[in-house]
Amino acid sequence: MRNLLALLILFTGGLAGAQEITVGAAADMSAALPQLVVAYTKKTGQAVKVSFGSSGNLANQIRNGAPFDVFFSADEEYPQQLIAEGLASQDTLYRYAIGHLVLWVRSDSPLDLSKLGMKALLDPSVKKIAIANPAHAPYGRAAEAALRHFGIYDQVSSRLVLGENVSQAAQFVESGNAQAGLIALSHALAPALKAKGRYWAVPLDAYPTLNQAAVALSRSNQQDAARRFLDFLHTPEATSLLTSYGFSLPVEKH
Repeated sequence: MRNLLALLILFTGGLAGAQEITVGAAADMSAALPQLVVAYTKKTGQAVKVSFGSSGNLANQIRNGAPFDVFFSADEEYPQQLIAEGLASQDTLYRYAIGHLVLWVRSDSPLDLSKLGMKALLDPSVKKIAIANPAHAPYGRAAEAALRHFGIYDQVSSRLVLGENVSQAAQFVESGNAQAGLIALSHALAPALKAKGRYWAVPLDAYPTLNQAAVALSRSNQQDAARRFLDFLHTPEATSLLTSYGFSLPVEKH
């Protein structure tokens, strides 16, 4: 009987004593990460709760004691800062994807993105342009850099509306409160937006590379569970799902 109990614990991953792990994740993962969680929970039985926000705000929440076990950032700079501050574990740092910036408009927009590209934002019909807040959102900084790269930042800066994160920037355009937005490709490809609009991919040389990284947090009481979830990101199942949402896979550092 004792051996049978041991086997049951082994094959269920010790779930009777397993607690839900909590992940703080960059908003550009709001479509892909829930699917990763479903796949992981189905495979392991481990419950995972996810809270989305801008990478900078999440990092500050972690500094202020937010009870996250894992942090997904749209910019590896934030996990590196937390590691330097003793709040995250260096040996768990994993660059899981490269994010991409796109210019997105609704299907009913008259703008010809394929012809005009970023210059479409100069059209008089574009009264508001949504971007994430550059102060704490990597996609916001990327958007600002792209506007400067194309030499139109000064012309459009008064029309920028700032979302708390890149998800909110996408919502501004989807709702019609902005006529265009610089958002994550992962949002443009998500079911919620894919059928509602079209996009133009911003050239990669127009903004700093969005190296996205995840890390286990030092204060977590569930280090093993956090590390197992990060290990799942390396699997073909996880990488295939990420690429289906437009993320590129970086060359892993050794």
